[in-house]
Amino acid sequence: MRTDVLHAWRLARVDLKLLGRNTTALFTVMLMPLLFAWLYTSAVDGEMAGLPARTFVLTGLPGMMLAFAVFINLVNSFTARREELVLKRLRGGQSSAVAIFGGPGLASLIVYLFQVALVVVWLRGDDGAMPANLPMMLLAAVLGTAVFALLAAAFSGLTPNAEMAQILVLPVLIVAVVLAPLMTTLDMMPEPMRVIATFMPVTAVAEMMRTGYTGMDLFGAPGGPIGMAEQWLQALPSLGVLAVWVVIAAVLARWLFRWDPRRG
Repeated sequence: MRTDVLHAWRLARVDLKLLGRNTTALFTVMLMPLLFAWLYTSAVDGEMAGLPARTFVLTGLPGMMLAFAVFINLVNSFTARREELVLKRLRGGQSSAVAIFGGPGLASLIVYLFQVALVVVWLRGDDGAMPANLPMMLLAAVLGTAVFALLAAAFSGLTPNAEMAQILVLPVLIVAVVLAPLMTTLDMMPEPMRVIATFMPVTAVAEMMRTGYTGMDLFGAPGGPIGMAEQWLQALPSLGVLAVWVVIAAVLARWLFRWDPRRG
């Protein structure tokens, strides 16, 4: 176990260094979500669910950010390393499968937490408030990263090469952008879209982040402050959705992931 943790940490450090040297990946992973945040906050005004519109958008933004910081990044990484035989060499060495997956996942979590921290700083500049339930936000980040890291492993098995990865990630990116409750609340969405969005991991993460930051009842009596226990009770449906998605994504990753290059 200790060896797996050490190998995962070393792989995570390598991933972070490589990301810092790749200008294109750095822009996609780090700057694109912030660009979306600027566009969205510039387009809204007034209140949503009892919150200032800018606060509503920014607290839900971490749900969509997972598609950039974790999913797109790891699909590209897993696919490129598989085709270059890096994954096969790692698998044949001392690193276990847990460490090989855990290293990139840990690196993505660190990048994602850095982005969430930037959003919190942005929010604090707007309203001066601090997160009401930081553990809930951290749990949402960990579970969301786990879901999208496993989905990335599954999608990499369907991706023939790193160039095609840029195209095959688009459906998931579109779903994350369209269905994440950023510009509107769930109850304002058309019925079919609302039902689908309710069970999406991006929605679950967005709602947990929003509740964790504001500490307010966003479903029963919008805008009303609630206690810590009530906040966790309100987050139970989102936790259930994320737990189910972890299982689904793990099954898909086990089924679709490939260690060998897709050639011929």
